[in-house]
Amino acid sequence: MTSRKLMERLFAGGRRSMSAFPLRAVFMTVDRAEGEPPVQVMVSVSKRHFKRAVRRNRAKRQVREAYRLGKHKLWQAMQGKPGKQLAVAFLWQSDKPHASREVADSMASLLSRMAEKIVAQP
Repeated sequence: MTSRKLMERLFAGGRRSMSAFPLRAVFMTVDRAEGEPPVQVMVSVSKRHFKRAVRRNRAKRQVREAYRLGKHKLWQAMQGKPGKQLAVAFLWQSDKPHASREVADSMASLLSRMAEKIVAQP
């Protein structure tokens, strides 16, 4: 996600969030401009949790890979919402590293729950 305005809107209000430890997802639907993808994603791992950049970067890689493997759920849910875009921020909540399998399971849970909420939205 590159739009600063979109990020500010996402964290300012009118959003939904859900957690599946060690991840938290904050998301909202916005109007989609021409040529933009149906889903925009941001990954954040706080310096408060991992002081060393090497560990922060590993956690971000794990989250991005887990999203890559399961993103089809969100994309399919957004097919029924023409003209809308989903903005999602994945936030790392844990102070310790987790196995990639655990991160992938948490991500799969978040993605399927988000997809259900998106389909249920009017």
